[in-house]
Amino acid sequence: MGVVAYQASGNCYLNITNQCTLRCEFCPKFRSEWNIAGHDLRLDAKPSVREIVDAVGDPCRYKEVVFSGLGEPTIRLYTLLQAAELLHRQGGYVRVETDGLASLRQGHDVTPLFNGCVDSVSVSMQAPNGVVYDRVCRPTKKGAYSAMLDFIRQARRHVPTVVTSAIEGLPGINIEGCRRTAQHLGVRFRCRQLDQFH
Repeated sequence: MGVVAYQASGNCYLNITNQCTLRCEFCPKFRSEWNIAGHDLRLDAKPSVREIVDAVGDPCRYKEVVFSGLGEPTIRLYTLLQAAELLHRQGGYVRVETDGLASLRQGHDVTPLFNGCVDSVSVSMQAPNGVVYDRVCRPTKKGAYSAMLDFIRQARRHVPTVVTSAIEGLPGINIEGCRRTAQHLGVRFRCRQLDQFH
């Protein structure tokens, strides 16, 4: 199947899909690189809820259980939510790393579904405006940047911690502009390094 769960920095990271809504120019998989920090994240099959939970084991062993990987985990939204609920019920702290486009894909606001099973959401902002975002992230759906910002606004109502991030060093990315946008939205901002766990 490929690696479903891998450990780093005291966290357990979950790789539940390789599919994405974005085609980010910096993503290693578009260079056919699937090995991240010694973990082969190419999936031959999509893990079930039970396989995801079993791959974690006791979630209390970790600081966080993070839905991440080389794909957009909310593409498998209901699988993610079922697994998150089970892990949360066992005492795990659950974080979702996302492009923030789940509501755009689903056609309605999905953030209320995170209430009670997701403790933290990290949204990859990557750019301070839609023009740069479209160039760097290459979304497959129109209106992605605005939809991502709206997801952040709505998520604040249902998830205890919402953080946005951008990768330092990408051509044309204004980190301070991203930080100001996050402040305007009333959420925290994290500057990331490419291919580093956070």
